[in-house]
Order: sequence, then structure tokens, then C-alpha cells
Amino acid sequence: MAYTPRRARRGFTLIEAAMTTVIIGVGVVAMVDAQQSFTRSNNWSSEASTGAFLANEIREMTRFLPKHDPVTGIWVDVTGPTLRGWGVEDNEFTVDDLDDLDDFDGVSFSNFGTATGISGLYLGPINGFGRVIPEIDTEGEIVQVGGVDQAMQGWVQTVTVEPIEPFDTSDALTLSELTNDLTNIGVETYPLRVTVTVTFMGVFDLQPETVTSLQWIAP
Repeated sequence: MAYTPRRARRGFTLIEAAMTTVIIGVGVVAMVDAQQSFTRSNNWSSEASTGAFLANEIREMTRFLPKHDPVTGIWVDVTGPTLRGWGVEDNEFTVDDLDDLDDFDGVSFSNFGTATGISGLYLGPINGFGRVIPEIDTEGEIVQVGGVDQAMQGWVQTVTVEPIEPFDTSDALTLSELTNDLTNIGVETYPLRVTVTVTFMGVFDLQPETVTSLQWIAP
């Protein structure tokens, strides 16, 4: 019986091994990039939902408020002339004291605000009842420091209130224009445009980013 030598098994060449490594590497990189894109998209979706919620909470809180203070009202002091009654009154210090729409002009609610609203910064963000929304951890528990609930971190609700022309709601008036208006329309009759801008600044962010803006008109 003739002897037939067995053929030696052929292994991978260096070029084949290198090409295999490149192909696998490209696939892994593509998967990682897709995962990162999904994570970014998911984070933005979550932030957009939270931003819309926070903006609507301000709307819910203010929807039944009068345009101007029900006691002092708003008027033009002709000796200036100076607009009187716009903004937070001298005896209003807390969120519960904000009892009309023009009180909210220039006001912000954030975790770095103060309980008494010094310089227009109030502790927040707040819900539709004017209560501070607490920070919730990954286990669904309220974050506390020293036994004190911590406000929602990184989020800011900023409110702007502007008088607008009655027949052109796109034309906002400055307070000085309202004061010097010569049409003989009482300043208390002008419609008001309310804008709530919600921003978020994450732990690793260099600056806050606008997440949503909600606007409506109080006739």
C-alpha cells in the first residue's frame, strides 16, 4: 500500500489576521457609536420632557392670576412720568406673595436661588402649587443633605412678562414705551405676553442650555 503524505494545515497569514482585526474593530466602533447616539437621543428626550413639564407648571401656577396687583393696580405717575405697580411689591418676599402676572417679570426659580427671591432668584424649580420640586436619585428617593430636601439640580425656570400692542400681539412694548404711550389707552388694559424659558446645566456642562420655551398671552 502506497504511503500518501498528509498535507500540512494552512494557518492565517499576517495580512489575513490584520484584515480580520480591522473588520472587527470597525464593527465594534460602529456599535459603540450607535450606543452613544442612542444614549444622547434618550437623554435629550428625557430632558425635553422634563423641560416641558417645568414650563407648564409655571403656566398652571399663573393661569388664574390677575394681570396686575388687585390692591395697588398699575398706573403712570405723571410727575415722572413713572410706571408704578409693575413687578414685585415691597411687601412681597416669597413665592406665595407673587399674586399677579407682572410680579413674575424677570423672576427665576432654581436650586441656587434664595427662599426670599433676592435679586429675582427664588428657590426652585417649582410646581404648579409654588412648591419646590425636590431632586430624586436613581432609586426614586428624595435627595437630602443634613436632613433637608434638595431642590431639583441644574434646572432653571425663567419668566418674562411683556405688555403688547392690543391689535398686534407680535409687538412687545418696553416699560418706558408703555409709560410714554400717548394713545390714551390705560396701561392696565394692555394684554401681557408671558414667556417661560427652561434651561438645564448638567454636572459636566460649561454653560446652561435652553431646553424649552413656552409662551402665552393674557388678554
